[in-house]
Amino acid sequence: MKRGVTSLAAMAVAMGLTTATSAVETAAKGEPTLRDRTIGYVLTSRKWNVTQTPDGKLECPNGLNDGNREQFTILYPVDGPTKPLLKDSQLEREGQIWHPENTEERFVFREAGGKVADGFDLDGKTDANDFTSPDGAKGIDNQMHRALGCIAGWRGPDGAQMHFENVYMQRYNQNRLLLEITEVDDLVNDPDVTLTTYRGMDELMTDASGMAYIAGGTQRVDMRWGKQFIQQFKGKIVDGVLTTDSHDLIIPYSMTFDTSTILPMQDVRFRLKLTPTSADGVMAGYTDVDAWVKRLVLSWSTHHLSYGQVSAPSLYRAMRRLADAKPDPKSGQNTAISGTTELKFRQAYLIHPSQQVASTDGAVTPATTASRE
Repeated sequence: MKRGVTSLAAMAVAMGLTTATSAVETAAKGEPTLRDRTIGYVLTSRKWNVTQTPDGKLECPNGLNDGNREQFTILYPVDGPTKPLLKDSQLEREGQIWHPENTEERFVFREAGGKVADGFDLDGKTDANDFTSPDGAKGIDNQMHRALGCIAGWRGPDGAQMHFENVYMQRYNQNRLLLEITEVDDLVNDPDVTLTTYRGMDELMTDASGMAYIAGGTQRVDMRWGKQFIQQFKGKIVDGVLTTDSHDLIIPYSMTFDTSTILPMQDVRFRLKLTPTSADGVMAGYTDVDAWVKRLVLSWSTHHLSYGQVSAPSLYRAMRRLADAKPDPKSGQNTAISGTTELKFRQAYLIHPSQQVASTDGAVTPATTASRE
């Protein structure tokens, strides 16, 4: 019996490997993935763009920022004449994290420097705050690089925030960002295509190891709970690179432990290198500072923020200081910060819900009122 079970298990593994290999080989040919002038992709990796040199000396010559634990020790020393009460230490600090104030920074905050960062010229002008992209484009707006670039959690290859954002993005379906490119005549050069964003409902398809994500899977489009994530962009493909116009966009953006959060962004545009099996590149735009920090603390407890030496109050004040768009009509202070996200997608076949769904009594019901499943 044991021998039979072993044989069956080996056969199942072999079949799984064959199926996965076949999916990759089929997608690699290019033709099957482009159906009715349409191709779909599912997000498998996402991180904020932070330019790094091997030793960090160029962008962070004075070292990295302190996090919650280091600042807490200074704010509430335990070696004084009296030990601070809970309400005057931990609870006070939690209040500062959940209700940050744009007050004067008590600690040194080290902004990332350097002249190179990826992204777009979002405001159509070049000034002293702008960067040059790795391929030489001027006027790049990416103030998020300055805010996050000297915080350990957002630096690769093992930054805690960067690592867990991807782990939980891949694990939980509510993070499933989909792209569908339509009106495509050629994945290499096409002057007029449409990119539509959706949220998916299904798991990512992995190889036999379970560690790598492969092309050829399917994703059901969430048209019931995911309507806020649907947006269309006009674009063009030149030498295999898709660039789009700009629109406001809301994306699903949970980070840890199955917390459901979203990230609203303004003036978003994409630049993606397309192949029949993948779409890799960047998404850039402006992010409301208050919304970004709220999403951060909803997703990460104070304890877990300390993994990456993140001080939410200090980061909030830095982002408000570095904000470069969307001025408040009363104060005139900018409320949004420019940033670039690096993205990796794998090709997937997107399944749209039918327009009508038959019920058990034979009647026909609009799909919007049908069960999610």
